[in-house]
Amino acid sequence: MAYQNTFAGNPLDRAGDLRNDPEWLARQEANPEAMAMVLWEGRPLIEETADGPRLAWLSLKHARDIVPDRDVFLGLWDAAPVFAIEFEGSIDPTDGPLAGVGAFQELRSAAAILPAADAAMAGGAKSLFDWRRKHGFCANCGTLSETASGGWKRRCPACGTEHFPRVDPVTIMLPVYKGGAEPICLLGRQAAWPEGRMSALAGFLEPGESIEEACAREVKEEAGLTVIATAYHSSQPWPFPSQLMIGLIAEVSDDQARPDQTELESVAWLTRAEARAVLAGEHPTIQAPPPFAIAHSLIKAWVEAG
Repeated sequence: MAYQNTFAGNPLDRAGDLRNDPEWLARQEANPEAMAMVLWEGRPLIEETADGPRLAWLSLKHARDIVPDRDVFLGLWDAAPVFAIEFEGSIDPTDGPLAGVGAFQELRSAAAILPAADAAMAGGAKSLFDWRRKHGFCANCGTLSETASGGWKRRCPACGTEHFPRVDPVTIMLPVYKGGAEPICLLGRQAAWPEGRMSALAGFLEPGESIEEACAREVKEEAGLTVIATAYHSSQPWPFPSQLMIGLIAEVSDDQARPDQTELESVAWLTRAEARAVLAGEHPTIQAPPPFAIAHSLIKAWVEAG
């Protein structure tokens, strides 16, 4: 990949052509080298090592002894089967069966300290468990569905409908205007964000809509600007709960931005020097999106292009 964002770069062979075979999957489960990462309500278990924080791993057998029937197959890592298990409930498992193993940490904060491969694997596991938890019944007939393909599919025993994990595509774009004395980019702010935080604009794609059309619609709706050109930068799996962020630089026709007061409460145009100050934490009033977010990457890419 030309550019790799946090939560991308999963090192596992997903074995998508093999996990549909129950016999093959059973052999992976019986493999003594099979291992499992651990999550609790979407939080990965992290241990401190000499090389820094890492995901904590259990043998699959040990994991299943603690949490039966709550695992998914993630793939193969150098031929070793990799699974994930999830605890549910309000009681921290490190106060019980996992005492002394590590500590559970919310994935947004963990992403800032974990190695890239660990963050990607944890993000994928979280998305699978979120989908599994929310889609237990067949959307076609309402019957309780059954897990298949190691957790990557649910099958209805009544009508035979198969259900697969959904991924919601989102355009996230940095509007830029080139018609003034120097190029400027636009950041927006949502009222719920921490004080001073501003970021790129974003919105879900709608049915029958292209990426470019969704970008133009969202920029018009949120900031009142007309997009005249788009350039793709990169994408980012975003496991909150399961989105694909499609990063764009969006050239707009003018600089008369107007926040819609629904999605955005305010907007700000920045020169490259001002945007550079935001990224460096040196701007007097504006805070950048966190470094692991694709919005940060878009701003940085635009700054470095000048």
